[in-house]
Amino acid sequence: MVADRRPSRGSGTQKRTASKPAAKRRKTRAAAPQRRRGPLGWLAALFGWVLSLIWRFAWRGALVVGLLLAAAVFFVYTQLPPVSALLDGRARGSVTLLDRNGEIFAWRGEQFGGQITANSVAPVLSHAIVATEDKRFYNHIGVDPIGIASAVKINLREGRGPLSGHGGSTITQQTAKLLCLGVPYDPDTWENETAYEADCRETSLWRKAKEAVYALAMEAKYSKDEILTIYMNRVFLGEGSRGFEAAAQRYFGKSAADVQPAEAAMLAGLLVAPTRYAPTNNLTRSQNRAEVIIGLMEAQGYITSEQAAAARANPARLSAAAEARAGGYFADWVMDTAPSFVSRDTTEDVLMSTTFDPRMQRAAEEALQYVFDTKVREGSEAQAAIVVMSADGAVRAMVGGRRFKGVAGQFNRAIMAKRQTGSAFKPFVYATALELGYNANDTVTDAPLTLSIPGSGNWSPENYDHRYRGDVTLTNALRESLNTAAVRVSESVGRDNVRKVAEDFGIVSDLANGPALALGTSESTLIEMTGAYAGILNGGTSVDPYGLIDLRLQGDAAPLIGQDGGLGERVISTEAAQQLVYMMRQVVTSGTGQRANLPDREAAGKTGTTQAARDAWFLGFTADYVAGVWMGYDNNRPLTGVTGGGLPAEIWRETMLRVHEGLPVHPLPMRRPPEPAPAPAPAPQYQGTTTTSSGTLAENGGGQPLPAPQPQRKDSVEDILMNVLGDILGGD
Repeated sequence: MVADRRPSRGSGTQKRTASKPAAKRRKTRAAAPQRRRGPLGWLAALFGWVLSLIWRFAWRGALVVGLLLAAAVFFVYTQLPPVSALLDGRARGSVTLLDRNGEIFAWRGEQFGGQITANSVAPVLSHAIVATEDKRFYNHIGVDPIGIASAVKINLREGRGPLSGHGGSTITQQTAKLLCLGVPYDPDTWENETAYEADCRETSLWRKAKEAVYALAMEAKYSKDEILTIYMNRVFLGEGSRGFEAAAQRYFGKSAADVQPAEAAMLAGLLVAPTRYAPTNNLTRSQNRAEVIIGLMEAQGYITSEQAAAARANPARLSAAAEARAGGYFADWVMDTAPSFVSRDTTEDVLMSTTFDPRMQRAAEEALQYVFDTKVREGSEAQAAIVVMSADGAVRAMVGGRRFKGVAGQFNRAIMAKRQTGSAFKPFVYATALELGYNANDTVTDAPLTLSIPGSGNWSPENYDHRYRGDVTLTNALRESLNTAAVRVSESVGRDNVRKVAEDFGIVSDLANGPALALGTSESTLIEMTGAYAGILNGGTSVDPYGLIDLRLQGDAAPLIGQDGGLGERVISTEAAQQLVYMMRQVVTSGTGQRANLPDREAAGKTGTTQAARDAWFLGFTADYVAGVWMGYDNNRPLTGVTGGGLPAEIWRETMLRVHEGLPVHPLPMRRPPEPAPAPAPAPQYQGTTTTSSGTLAENGGGQPLPAPQPQRKDSVEDILMNVLGDILGGD
């Protein structure tokens, strides 16, 4: 038998020695967790746990938000139309008004100059826009966090809310706002366009978030130049200009492709506040703003220092049409004469050809300003209006008040203010007498007169100077504007006849029924009165004042609407009209209207001053043009020291001097009356008799007017032939 081998002492000892360190280490590790932590350790552990929890939720939340954002952007992306469908965002069309020479003088509605692209305009213009609104435009994805942070910082520093004032919006975000995030205007949803645009401009946090989504979708759908193209076509730039092409045409009379650096800077400067910085409102302020833009363009390397210096030395200036801002009142009037669906409410772009003459408009405006500057006390609130027209009723100029503020729809005193006409009505009294066969040398008595008016008692008119002149010719009665003589003539020929003649000449306002009709107690407008005087000048034919020649859609050759107005029916004979012109000529040469006399050509007219001098008129004409002037207060209080033969006559004279500058001289179409027959023996006292060269005309002691003689007519060749044929055939 062999005994089992036992381990030696040495080997056993080695094994036990080798196992002791391992056991010690296990004992150490097992004992480690049993250490006690201090407060800082617990806080550190809690903080670490919270951070890990936040991280786990943050990256998951960010993932969800990112997916939602991507879905929202993708949805908007699929809804975006082609660029060409987004360029003209107007809900209504525009009206462009052309003067008698075919030149533009006014606009109404939102003007759209035509579609442009970022590549078709002058490069300096697109550079000015980017330098002003979004210098990192070509480097961001539609939203610029740096720009937003900078804007918030500025707003807080200036004491505003973080989203009030500077928005930090990129051009892409501004374009999204111009598109109203793709929501079109619906008149059934919105009270009006103003409410719609106010909602589009909302600046809430939620609205900003939606703008950002829309901007990101646009960046994905369109190129940078396409986004800039949409922006350049849709942005509003003041004075009814929608888009940079319309603004360039409106302010500079040129295309956006032709603007120079100074002009581009001025246009870009309008973006911050179109109305405030519009050069037609304040050119100096607009030029100062443009200088800031020039500095930005220079700093960003878009123009050289030499170009910047040249632009500062030669700031942009308005075109002649924009600078004149002509025809504001005239434009309003013509717009009102056209149907609303092709004028105020048009959805198309419309061209209106008119009778307007910008040279005559300047003449009237300068004349009015000159008289008020030199002959009216400073600070006076008195108003005045002027109308200039041709003998056929074509209105050439219109001033509806002393100050036109450039806003459509202002109160136009030339067409809206109905005021008593005073003695300016008297020519229609004498026109009636002349038409009934009397002539300018027939006589009428100027003496105290009392008429009994049923229901009102006695009425006694007086002359302005409280003096009476006895028997005077009709010419002198009109020349001196004698009231009692005018009433006697009116009562003699029949006030119904006077009313009929005045109405036929175009005074359509309600005319008085009593004897005071002859003294102009009825109300009328300046344009009515001027039109009626035009009928006297043209030989006795009524006119309907007009300003519209034709109206057509832009691009169409055939007009939709033609001229509405002009010559009408004959009211009095040519002989009667020409005698009346002669009588009115004496008013200007030696009567109440001498201040209206022109140095180089014949003029005729009539003054008018109402009771208590609340209204003062002068209306008259040369052989070429008719003009009417009214002066008074809007609140109808009396004028101080003003009559129709004073300031209104001087305004008329200054207007006509400028209107006729450089025009050939033509004689008035007037006819001298036949010489008067010897006057009858004087009566022992004035009984109110009116006499003609053939005897007594009428007794005006308060009774009914006696029959007036019929007008004498010279037979024409045609009349003679018809009489001969009648005799041959046995007719009447």
